[in-house]
Amino acid sequence: MEETTKVPRQHKIHFRTLILSDLHLGTKDAQARELLDVLRGIHCDKLILNGDIIDLWSLQRKNHWSPAHTAVIRRIMKMAEKDGTKVIYLRGNHDDFIRRLIPLVLDRIELAEEHIHVAQDGRKYLCIHGDAFDTVSVNLRWLAVIGDISYQILLDLNRVYNKWRAWRGKEYFSLSQAIKAKVKTAVSYISSFEEHLQTLAARRGCEGVMCGHIHKAEDRMIGNVRYINSGDWVESLTAVVEEDDGRLRVVERQELLQRIADRRAAFEAAKVTSTSSGEANATISFVA
Repeated sequence: MEETTKVPRQHKIHFRTLILSDLHLGTKDAQARELLDVLRGIHCDKLILNGDIIDLWSLQRKNHWSPAHTAVIRRIMKMAEKDGTKVIYLRGNHDDFIRRLIPLVLDRIELAEEHIHVAQDGRKYLCIHGDAFDTVSVNLRWLAVIGDISYQILLDLNRVYNKWRAWRGKEYFSLSQAIKAKVKTAVSYISSFEEHLQTLAARRGCEGVMCGHIHKAEDRMIGNVRYINSGDWVESLTAVVEEDDGRLRVVERQELLQRIADRRAAFEAAKVTSTSSGEANATISFVA
């Protein structure tokens, strides 16, 4: 339903690479419509889906799949089919059902455990979801599920809390991020997670690592390795993009929407100018 409106290529912004993770389609907090608004305005050479795209854990408990979730999947398929985008789908812990299929290449869609992305400047980045370095997810699946349920409950509370904040005229506030920032064990866990990924990237001969999993967008150096986390599309609504000039950076949804709107306005303005110029020339010829 959301895909009925076709957006001309000229209205889209272009990236060499777009990296998304933790969409958690199938949960009620997945921001599918917000993501779709972005995807419909982007053309990219490569799309890396860095894990937890479809949340099977949540779907097994309760089905929150909506038409908007279907539209996101359809849009990704059309990017591969119509736009010529190479799609790399990396396994996450919530969509580990694809483990049985990988490695698998289906035309322009590739399913894999990890992927080495070579940026325009020749630097290599290890792309991996990161759950392999989460000892709870790997060794204590039952505890990870309890943690996921607790996170869903926290999101429910967060929704009510932010409705009250909006009524008071205050901006959005993430309870989950605030708790992670203040709980010492959570801070220690995230630090350990990042260091393990840094070590793995170095072993793979990569200058950087791009991951997801912990729902915390980040771009910084850890030792000699550049650590980039694409965040999520539940709360932060962030992505990683590689610009045409090769710059890799974390971007927020609002910036992407603004760039799409600016691109569309510029194209329409150019079209009007071209039309006006053509009409003026036709008038001059007629008078002559």
